[in-house]
Amino acid sequence: MSRARVYAMVQQEKRDLTTLLRELTPQEWESPSLCAGWRVRDVVAHVLYDGTPLLRYGCEVIRVRGSADRLNRLYLDRAREWPTDELLAAFEATIARSYSARIQPKLVLADLLIHQQDIRRPLNRLRTVPEGTLRTVLDNPDPFIHSKRRLKGLRWTATDIEWTDGTGPEIYGPGEAIVMAVGGRPSALAQLDGPGVEILRTRLDGE
Repeated sequence: MSRARVYAMVQQEKRDLTTLLRELTPQEWESPSLCAGWRVRDVVAHVLYDGTPLLRYGCEVIRVRGSADRLNRLYLDRAREWPTDELLAAFEATIARSYSARIQPKLVLADLLIHQQDIRRPLNRLRTVPEGTLRTVLDNPDPFIHSKRRLKGLRWTATDIEWTDGTGPEIYGPGEAIVMAVGGRPSALAQLDGPGVEILRTRLDGE
């Protein structure tokens, strides 16, 4: 799949998330997400990174000595006192000013999809993820969140689209639930079946 096509998927994910964020109540903005310790507003602050020019982003990475945790904290601290309308405007602006996604669109797509679901699932604001986006993320999991060690030695089958991967004890279920489980979200295990589920549960429990 071409980089331009994946980049277009990134932009659509951003538009979908913007639409959701416009609908949220003040209480929902402060609600917990599936990211441990992060509220909805914290997740939005995190995904602002794609609106950061690459030179500045590189300087920030150097500043935190390459630590993803410290980089996340930098973005969260920066936006901590912003009102939600300012956060929303900053995120919406990344649709036109997108930097990391132009270089690594598959990586940013995986990150955005997971984080959008991190917001939607606890709020019960569910959606059907576009099949092309879902398939692209299933084929290209985010390597920076330990996806490979969760995938290893298991056979994965999506029940709502034609997609399988791997060998070993099988795990099957909706593609979105597979993405979330591989992304380290234990709550998604409730939607999965097969002899490999307990293996994955043990891996997640050990993290």
